[in-house]
Amino acid sequence: MGRKSVKITVVGAGAIGGVTAGFLAREGYDVEIVSKYEDLADKIRHKGIHVFGVGGDFSVVMPAFAKVTELSGTRDIVLLATKATDMIEAARELLPYLKESTAVVSMQNGICEEALAGVVGRERIVGCVVGWGGTMHGPGEIEMTSKGEFVIGNIDNKDDPRLELIQEILSTIVPVHTTNNMLGNLYSKLIINSCITSLGAVCGLYLGEMLAERKIRNIFIQIMIEAMDVANAMGLNVEIYGGKLNYYTFTEGTGALKRFKRHLVIRLIGFKYRRLKSSMLQSLERGKKTEIDYMNGYICEQGKRFEVPTPVNDTIVRMIREIENGDRKISRENFNDPFFKVFE
Repeated sequence: MGRKSVKITVVGAGAIGGVTAGFLAREGYDVEIVSKYEDLADKIRHKGIHVFGVGGDFSVVMPAFAKVTELSGTRDIVLLATKATDMIEAARELLPYLKESTAVVSMQNGICEEALAGVVGRERIVGCVVGWGGTMHGPGEIEMTSKGEFVIGNIDNKDDPRLELIQEILSTIVPVHTTNNMLGNLYSKLIINSCITSLGAVCGLYLGEMLAERKIRNIFIQIMIEAMDVANAMGLNVEIYGGKLNYYTFTEGTGALKRFKRHLVIRLIGFKYRRLKSSMLQSLERGKKTEIDYMNGYICEQGKRFEVPTPVNDTIVRMIREIENGDRKISRENFNDPFFKVFE
């Protein structure tokens, strides 16, 4: 089979799915996209999807559908780029279009691979860390905001001949690295998301405002410490995040100099990405459910499984669920809850 004749379906036309499908279509791959909305699917079919930003500026037309159930035939590769909250329904609908050898690549935030495996079968799942950014400015109008990399791997760290093909295809967008420690890579990104994205959803602040406050930085650090305690109980080797943040060295030690260095690193992150707005916060503002179960919720779940206390992560999960249910407002005042007094 020629590389360009591989049948690829991208499910999800948001920032990640839209950029991915756009680059693959421009490169001449046999790719189609499921957009969830008929008006968007119609626009992509006739006018194209517009991708701009750090990866260039182009528009490309491709086959597009509003529903998975509108597909026909089977696929070689499915790039599942929905929100985690929509992925199980999408995975169930995909079943008639999957071959035994079909690779279903999970491109969600958080750790979703186990849940997906329960629907489509463990042998089909390929784990993926998306290490670049995108923003949707409107239907079919998507900016690639930062370059980076993909990391892909078999979730059981087995030899997987499909990885070479997926690596070649996705390298059309950014460099792609394969790993034999997929869960360690996924968990690495989950930790930073569980700090930045989840705390931003609780308080409603931009990252720079949030990390300028010492109390919130202390909470940020404790989320990491709990996450690493859980990882150690799991026997998990957590990879260095972005090639720079080593969670083992970052969280160890309690002396004044060590604490100062931790806070300095977090302040620098806050300054560099000061205008970053939490994706989870944006979901809440649109009245949507968040991906909390696959981020801090995953840490809590594994903590219970391995009998490791995770009180800060438990509290963050509880607060976000209360916000989702309308029982709590998004506010900086949430960090004045008596639970957080110890972090002042």
